[in-house]
Amino acid sequence: MTQTSSRVDDYLERGLRHLWVHTQQYNDLAREDGLVVIARGDGIYVEDSKGRRYIDAMSGIWVVAVGHGRSELAEVAKRQMETLPYANPFAYATEPAIDLATKLAEVTPPSIQKAYFVNSGSEAVESAVRMAKQYHYNRGERRRQKVIARIGSYHGVTAMAMSLNGSSYLNRKPFEPLMPGVIHVENINCARCPFEKTYPDCNVFCARHVEDEVKFQDPNTIAAIIAEPISTSNGCWVPQQEYWQILRDICDRHGIVLIADEVINGFGRTGKWFGIQHYPVEPDIMTVAKGLSSGYAPIAAALASNKIADAFVGEKQDALAGGITWGAHPVSCAVARANLEIIDRERLVENSASVGAHLAEQLQELRRRHRVVADTRGIGLMHTLEMKRNPETGEDFREEDNVGNRMPELLREQGILARAGAAISIAPPLVINREEVDQVVDALDQAIGQLERDLGLA
Repeated sequence: MTQTSSRVDDYLERGLRHLWVHTQQYNDLAREDGLVVIARGDGIYVEDSKGRRYIDAMSGIWVVAVGHGRSELAEVAKRQMETLPYANPFAYATEPAIDLATKLAEVTPPSIQKAYFVNSGSEAVESAVRMAKQYHYNRGERRRQKVIARIGSYHGVTAMAMSLNGSSYLNRKPFEPLMPGVIHVENINCARCPFEKTYPDCNVFCARHVEDEVKFQDPNTIAAIIAEPISTSNGCWVPQQEYWQILRDICDRHGIVLIADEVINGFGRTGKWFGIQHYPVEPDIMTVAKGLSSGYAPIAAALASNKIADAFVGEKQDALAGGITWGAHPVSCAVARANLEIIDRERLVENSASVGAHLAEQLQELRRRHRVVADTRGIGLMHTLEMKRNPETGEDFREEDNVGNRMPELLREQGILARAGAAISIAPPLVINREEVDQVVDALDQAIGQLERDLGLA
């Protein structure tokens, strides 16, 4: 339903004046049609205040697993608000929190048994690192304060999480110095290996070199290694099976806590409940958010194994330090539990795997049709399409090509909302079907073709 012109203009004017849109440059938003106000959603679609309908090809931001407009989840929230809207999480439990923690113990790897609920992925990462550090402290290993993270990875924007970030997506410089004791190591990138090696002859050197850094730093000073099972910010490179086995072995040999950051990977996005389940290992701690509630309520968690949780049993001072006022919020927990029931009932994890395989095939077709498409990669319903001005020579787009602004506009003209520039993220809601995937790919085809024509590259 299109809103009246005066109402649309009023929201645009007040939005530009009062709302600080995350990560966006005001000057870009102030351009003609720069600020898009999303008004409603249904399934894989959203509609803006001007009545334009789009396929939400990013699930918001890797969030909306079960699709938009689920009245069932609204009803769950309403009932819980009427029953119990809030309880002090520093002192008491609630039934929704217990139910959700129990369900998470059922779907996560067997060793993961305890849930510590917070509000966002950044808070989950923050909590997981605090948990790892105090785990060692409680056991008497009080020199273990360092954390190893990877170049190219993204873990959030709280001070601690930002310190772990190795992604170029976020400019850390205005906030430095950040948390001391973070060591960054190379990530996986088989197309542009930082060690100039080739798999399988490399023997997965990108994982094995982590142990060299552990030994250099002194293993007795390392608290944790944190990594996403499959890193979207690093271009959706899917590691080989050996990669995670090597990280697990390094942690076991040196007494280090292994944290799997599942904030984006989790809840069916990769075609399994969690990204780590593609590998024959189990982490000590997992961080989850986004798909946990499909965006219907703010909630996240640090999920711990009994090995970790048992170190906090004892005297009062052994309890995990700190807490979150809105942690384990009853309404959020109830909504998240119902969301997981939908994922289960409608077999959306399986749909992600099967429809995601079709998406991968269709994206490969785009690579064959367009000279600027350098690569496509991913798993489940989590893919990246990478473009270059000249893939054969490796030439990137030029600043004057303005691909960062032009590509999102071209996609919007084709009815697609996605994070786009030289790399395009494709991660639609898990309810998408094959025919709708074909619509997304057709739109990408048209938009990329127009970009090539605009730049004289067709």
